[in-house]
Amino acid sequence: MIRSLLVANRAEIARRIVRTCRDLGIATVAVHSDADADAPHAREADSAVRLPGDAPADTYLRGDLLVKAALAAGADAVHPGYGFLSEHADFARAVRAAGLVWVGPPPEAMEAMASKTRAKEIMRKAGVPLLDPLDPAEVTTGDLPVLVKAAAGGGGRGMRVVRELAALPAELDSARAEAASAFGDGEIFVEPYMEGARHVEVQVLADTHGTVWTLGTRDCSLQRRHQKVIEEAPAPGLEEELRRTLAESAANAARAIGYEGAGTVEFLVSPSGRAYFLEMNTRLQVEHPVTEEIHGLDLVALQLRIAEGERLDAEPPEPRGHAIEARLYAEDPARDWRPQTGILHRLEIPGLRVDSGPDGGDAIGVHYDPMLAKVIAMAPTRAEAVRRLAHGLERARIHGPVTNRELLVRALRHPEFAAGRMDTGFLERHLPELTAASDDDEAAPLAALAAALADAARRPATVAGRLGGWRNVPSQPQLRSYRAEPGGTEHEVRYRLTRDGLLAEGFSDVRLLSAEPGRAAEPGRAADPARVALVVAGVRRTFEVTAYGDRRYVDTPQGGHVFTALPRFPDPTARTEPGSLLAPMPGTVVRVAEVAVGDRVEAGQPLLWLEAMKMEHRVAAPAAGVLTALHAAPGRQVEVGALLAVVAAGE
Repeated sequence: MIRSLLVANRAEIARRIVRTCRDLGIATVAVHSDADADAPHAREADSAVRLPGDAPADTYLRGDLLVKAALAAGADAVHPGYGFLSEHADFARAVRAAGLVWVGPPPEAMEAMASKTRAKEIMRKAGVPLLDPLDPAEVTTGDLPVLVKAAAGGGGRGMRVVRELAALPAELDSARAEAASAFGDGEIFVEPYMEGARHVEVQVLADTHGTVWTLGTRDCSLQRRHQKVIEEAPAPGLEEELRRTLAESAANAARAIGYEGAGTVEFLVSPSGRAYFLEMNTRLQVEHPVTEEIHGLDLVALQLRIAEGERLDAEPPEPRGHAIEARLYAEDPARDWRPQTGILHRLEIPGLRVDSGPDGGDAIGVHYDPMLAKVIAMAPTRAEAVRRLAHGLERARIHGPVTNRELLVRALRHPEFAAGRMDTGFLERHLPELTAASDDDEAAPLAALAAALADAARRPATVAGRLGGWRNVPSQPQLRSYRAEPGGTEHEVRYRLTRDGLLAEGFSDVRLLSAEPGRAAEPGRAADPARVALVVAGVRRTFEVTAYGDRRYVDTPQGGHVFTALPRFPDPTARTEPGSLLAPMPGTVVRVAEVAVGDRVEAGQPLLWLEAMKMEHRVAAPAAGVLTALHAAPGRQVEVGALLAVVAAGE
């Protein structure tokens, strides 16, 4: 029996494992980098061991330090979670060699699936349907488009879609470089890219006695940069024969490598309904909660019981209903999915299952994945589950870095998604409409008005002849300006609080109520600093307003708004030299193009690459011109806004 478990991971999955261990009566040991010293997963475990440093390579990827931590803390088992070392056979062997229980598959099974090229050879022998690989040197125009993929690792790194033959050599080199940097293995391969395909996977669970469960299907087609964003179970719209093929293929894959524990077999499903093996993840998946919800299982608990030698029942529980999960990321989809950092002041999503990494008050840094939380809805039907999830996200209180919340809500409500017509190109195809500014309607100006009224109430009672924001000179309206974030429309709010009530320019029928429901606002009092109630054309609307510095978060039942309060007189010194390339995020320079100061560059030409939150971002010349400054070198850490290079436009 496992009595004490070290969780060799961080954030959401570490908290998830700790929660199950607490239910099972198993003591837990967390590990944390210096950046994670005060992280929730380190606080919630029974004990914690420091891994000196911040970067993953110095901390969570150091198998030797993790084994030492387990032994020092008296743990008798190790759970790797997902990511980091969860699929490293050598780490599993080191754990076992130290006399500890490894909560995962045998190292040999992990090795068999570690290389996608070797995995496909094994699957072909097991009769699992495959896409035939292409020789990069023999790809022709007729083969396009093709997909370049890293043989090791995952998460979309080292992956490129190539649609023009002339671009293939450069994309092969780029994929090799990224794969070598991310996984320590630059091997890549090429295969046909299937337009309009769906990403469908099967959860498998196998014990040490030969029983293999297949727990239905999941659809993970909504992806950005080949990384999943929305997942659901069961996968909608599949013919029964295809479901049987997927289940049989997944079971054959698990048996072919002597699998034990939880794993996932992933497939591409063509528009014609044919399935092709993609890869097998020899670990728990991020999206495992949707399978748990419809089967009524705790997959982490089952992993632990299998590691203890328990038998699975002959058949798994039957599924019921529908579950859907959205990944809430600290990123800006409208700006090339740039990861965002800063303090997460508040994260509240009532009524739904929320598996989160950080809590309100925690800092979001640059070293790790930008996922804040997984939000899961369960209902008897798919339509109800989708509606519950969209509604819950819309009403959520998320204060801090920019997130993809609005994109998630719009994607869930998109007619194609609602009808179950989605594929891996869905987000890319619909990105403009999913990220289009929506602050030109009536909702944003009203929210800005509420922010102004709350700000007025937040000021001292008597300021320069005012009383609680009410001027004795009715001819002089109060003026406040706000910019919708991220980087949106500016709203100029002009209003007066008279003895007869609120007069707001641009609003013909708006009345201010007291913070107490049903009461009219008293003359001389603007509103409550945290809550504004307005009657708009006869409809009562409430606004919760929270201030952090110059940021204002305005939450309503219909959605949230974020504003920056603008100064009356902008700083005239805030200027940047024309052609300056500033770091769009904090991160590390990983590569610099072969250019030098004085070289002529073309518009869009890549100059350097930044890595932040496990993603690589290209920084390109904004216009054709001459490179007059270059302040970047591989390994250099930069803050957001740091000057990286200057391109002088013209000859």
